[in-house]
Amino acid sequence: MAHNEEKLLEYLKRVTADLRQTERRLREAESAGHEPIAVIGMACRLPGGVRSPEEFWDLIAAGGDAVAPLPADRGWDLDALYDPDPESTGTSYVREGGFVRGAGDFDSTFFGIGPSEALAMAPQQRLALETAWEAIERAGIDPLSLRGSATGTFIGCDGLDYALGASEVPEGTAGYFTIGNSASVTSGRVAYALGLEGAAVTMDTACSSSLVSLHLAAQALRAGECTLALAGGTYVMSSPAPLIGFSELRGLAPDGRCKPFAAGADGMGMAEGTGVVLLERLSDARRNGHEVLAVIRGSAVNQDGASNGLTAPNGPAQERVIRAALANARLSADDVDVVEAHGTGTTLGDPIEAGALASAYGQGRPEGRPLWLGSVKSNIGHTQIAAGVAGVIKMVMALRNESLPATLHIDAPSPHVEWDGSGLRLLTEPVKWSRGERVRRAGVSSFGFSGTNAHLILEEAPEEEQPPAAEAEAGPVVPWVLSARTGEALRQQARRLDAFTDADTLDVGWSLATTRSVFEHRAVVIGHDHDRALTALRALAAGDPSPDVVTATAGDIGPGPVLVFPGQGSQWIGMGAQLLDESPVFAARIAACEQALAPHVDWSLTDVLRGDGHELSRVEVVQPVLWAMMVSLAAVWAHHGITPAAVVGHSQGEMAAACVAGALSLHDAARIVAIRSNALRQLAGHGAMASLGVGREQAAELVDGHPGVGIAGVNSPNSTVISGPPAGVAAVVADAEARGLRARTIDVDYASHGPQVDEIAGLLTERLGGIRPVDTDVAFYSTVTAGRLETTGLDTAYWIANLRRPIRFADTVEALLADGYRLFIEASPHPVLNLGIQETVDHLGLTAAVVPTLRRDHGGLAQFTHSA
Repeated sequence: MAHNEEKLLEYLKRVTADLRQTERRLREAESAGHEPIAVIGMACRLPGGVRSPEEFWDLIAAGGDAVAPLPADRGWDLDALYDPDPESTGTSYVREGGFVRGAGDFDSTFFGIGPSEALAMAPQQRLALETAWEAIERAGIDPLSLRGSATGTFIGCDGLDYALGASEVPEGTAGYFTIGNSASVTSGRVAYALGLEGAAVTMDTACSSSLVSLHLAAQALRAGECTLALAGGTYVMSSPAPLIGFSELRGLAPDGRCKPFAAGADGMGMAEGTGVVLLERLSDARRNGHEVLAVIRGSAVNQDGASNGLTAPNGPAQERVIRAALANARLSADDVDVVEAHGTGTTLGDPIEAGALASAYGQGRPEGRPLWLGSVKSNIGHTQIAAGVAGVIKMVMALRNESLPATLHIDAPSPHVEWDGSGLRLLTEPVKWSRGERVRRAGVSSFGFSGTNAHLILEEAPEEEQPPAAEAEAGPVVPWVLSARTGEALRQQARRLDAFTDADTLDVGWSLATTRSVFEHRAVVIGHDHDRALTALRALAAGDPSPDVVTATAGDIGPGPVLVFPGQGSQWIGMGAQLLDESPVFAARIAACEQALAPHVDWSLTDVLRGDGHELSRVEVVQPVLWAMMVSLAAVWAHHGITPAAVVGHSQGEMAAACVAGALSLHDAARIVAIRSNALRQLAGHGAMASLGVGREQAAELVDGHPGVGIAGVNSPNSTVISGPPAGVAAVVADAEARGLRARTIDVDYASHGPQVDEIAGLLTERLGGIRPVDTDVAFYSTVTAGRLETTGLDTAYWIANLRRPIRFADTVEALLADGYRLFIEASPHPVLNLGIQETVDHLGLTAAVVPTLRRDHGGLAQFTHSA
């Protein structure tokens, strides 16, 4: 009996646990289905020359009217098109509308699209590409980083009229016309160009298309079908056919202007535009550190069904879609402050919409809190497919600017609406909309003449509690990094940036460096101060030379950068002092090197770098100091995003190379360089070294017949180093000079990389025991073996061989080039190997970039930035 009770109790425990787990999963599923969706990026092209959300807001907030005469750059016969008589067929009684300036302009090269294909592409596809890219970039995300991601693309686009009436197809474009003029391809075109692998859906529900696209994108995000989603719509009148068609339907206002909910409403104003927003689940946006511009709390889509006409608006259906959106958002009607209405300015549609709004939102509202009502169509006209996303962008900007802008062209409220007791109030004047105790929310409506209705509810971005942080201070140099596909595009980029003259120099530099893709044509504007940066920027924009501008065209760098570390010879008095003051990264690494050296030396690294330099004449000082300098310069490169794919060192430079590659700890490397350089003092006065401006074979001829003198290293096809007894080395130098060859004695009094090192080999073996090299992913190219070396082999014996055997630098550079490396950065106080590398590159008939870091007497961040 007791046994059965125990089994029953165990069973009940298990069932209870399963029920609790099921309840938890149901709650999670229900919560996920209603998770707020963050708007993290927006981009647009709209009437009035609007090319950004900020320009759009400036237009709206100023009460701007973007309606203008019909465009003269589209090949339309404007005289034949216009006829003031509404009864005339094949003409339009309207001469104005809202048009996108330069709607056909397109930087096809930027997207890797050839000229023939670009010519065959409808403007809608072009604008969708441009605004999608900008929306991602404006979210602080490098668009190229999304390649292969589960990012969805939901774009509203209707039947394209770009090729309508074309009498002939331009040569070479026929094969592209079907794809370029298919609305269904628009979203796929964006996904293909950016490498996005989430759902790509083109939506056409007429005027509600872009808002339906946002609804579907939000649903896809909540369902986990994508991680990010682009959503919006695009509409361009490539031909006058829409104007003619709506004129024959008598649907247009004669003056081309929408007058939403006004007594003088007399039809809609035709317009065009493109808008795209980038969406992300709010939880993901917070985790990823993306700025939240606003939040989509809920949305809904429905259909009129069998109503009073296919294209006629249906009040009950509009009311239902609003209530469904409120339910999806889990909100009540009085939680919403304002509605951006469909509001086309028609005598039929506006009263029906106002009635639906009054029924859904207006009943029982608290005293003094009406539902504010407006429509951006009064500013720009009815942008058709893009109307919904235009309204969304307007309301996001209104939330961020804490203001509800006025609706234009309302001579008096429409007499066809029962305003009294409706709970609605028209925005005939701007109204302050400040963040406060109540969360601010806005509804946005779009109704298609297809009968498909959409309503979306926006909410202000949640306030994030940020821990107090010290204000960032600009250093002595703030680089502005610009890039583009072509040289002209680079100059245009500089011109656009010049518009932000009041922006903080550091903010501009940070944004340019961290949120934009990098392209082939590049420039760095080196801003010593704000005014000097602007002067340099304007020189770049004009194509004029400037000492504060560095330009280059990127090439193939192969597997990645190679950091190059020389031996002695790059030192100079004061070589690290300026960077100690200007670069916290450099100063911190120097401090770490000083700590690592401390057990092995009786002098201060910082004092030497800041001192008068007299200690640099001592080998036991100069070699550890150079090691610390090179390791710390590599840290500065890493701080700027440049980490090596491979390293190579020349003589003692191999110790810095091994340390930077991660093969040796800082303490092991410090110990090796300190002990080895100290041991070299025992050789002082018994040797000499010299540099000859000849190759290996000619150098061998010169040293032949001089006992004890041998080749210590080959730096390039035109540079060889010799070592040996002082008298013998001096004789070789004299012989070379007599032949008219370049030759100079190196300022050392010992002969490394030769037999003299054997005198201290035993001492080094004893004192350098216990070195623990490790394997590393960074390729280590040895100038002892002239090829790639497994770093576990960098033991005591190797560091003795490094000092004893000839330096095969030229052979090692050839090995790097053979393995595809094409970018060499000499991480030193002054370039001493750059010339040798370039000579080897040229000798092989190859192309590679060879870059210094600092230069003699130019040891600050300004010089580093010039190099970078």
